[in-house]
Amino acid sequence: MRYIKPEPYYEGLPPFNVSGSPFNVVPIHNAPELMKDTCALINSEWPRSETARMRSLQASCDTLPCSLVLTTEGMCRVIAHLKLSPITSKKKACFVESVVVDKTYRGQGFGKLIMKFAEDYCRVVLDLNTIYLSTIDQDGFYERIGYEYCAPVSMYGPRHCELPSLQNLNKKYMKKVL
Repeated sequence: MRYIKPEPYYEGLPPFNVSGSPFNVVPIHNAPELMKDTCALINSEWPRSETARMRSLQASCDTLPCSLVLTTEGMCRVIAHLKLSPITSKKKACFVESVVVDKTYRGQGFGKLIMKFAEDYCRVVLDLNTIYLSTIDQDGFYERIGYEYCAPVSMYGPRHCELPSLQNLNKKYMKKVL
């Protein structure tokens, strides 16, 4: 079953299926049947209690926070996930986190694909102009898709003291203006 695009249609917005493409990108709250598999995928990379992870996924909504999943046609397998979260001090920006691609699908362009959909979703649906992220070891990937290094950003707004998480010497902060 192919997704029939309504008019007007914005290329790259979830739910999305290019004619002939075996993949869809959907907000997880529009496909709750995928939550368990998405939880397992995220926990395969960053273990956490299933209850806490499911609560985070269940908080997904049409605005922020919003978890997007890349699936096979027919939505029978979760390939990738990312979460868009608000940045309290930057109303026209969001923070992308928990970007993960199933290990069996890595190196095939799915990380780039889900990031492109997220950028389109932020720009067109959420009317945002900047995406921020942090990474420890994937800065080369993010540079190749247009992200630039920037100063640390706190998702929780301005602080009167430094947060230890912002001082992690291995963590690199990046942004992309849409």
